[in-house]
Amino acid sequence: MTPTRLRTLFLIAAVLAVASWLLLKSVYGSLPSFPWTMVPALLIAAGGEAITARGLRARILGRPGTKPVPPLQVARMVALAKASSLASAVLGGIAAGFAAAAGEALPARAAGHDVFTGSLTFGASVLLAVAALYLEHCCRVPDDPDAARYQPPPPPPTDPFH
Repeated sequence: MTPTRLRTLFLIAAVLAVASWLLLKSVYGSLPSFPWTMVPALLIAAGGEAITARGLRARILGRPGTKPVPPLQVARMVALAKASSLASAVLGGIAAGFAAAAGEALPARAAGHDVFTGSLTFGASVLLAVAALYLEHCCRVPDDPDAARYQPPPPPPTDPFH
């Protein structure tokens, strides 16, 4: 499995933003308001992945007080990271297209709400993508396992005259 590329995420988000904008600009007036509930869900997912990444990295590096991580668990976390980054690109692209379509109808009060909510959803999806890429990065095994392992600081020198 290859690492996720930013270029791929940008391309997915851009294509879906344009496609959703083209679709929504003709039917925007007949749609309900854009839901705001996706923003906290994306932020919670991003926070969870970032916290998981930090703990997982410590376990992979063998820091004191951590247990070794089973390889299958690391593979599951990589799959989660890849799925989250792709899903966030899809959701971010659709939210950007929705915000752009709503921006064209801005004199309406609901359109202003939709632009704001679409922009927040896009921002939350970017945060999820960053957290997913961080989780994917933390799952990498160091090239030289001995060099990357935690080395405790040397003990303080003892004074032979005391």
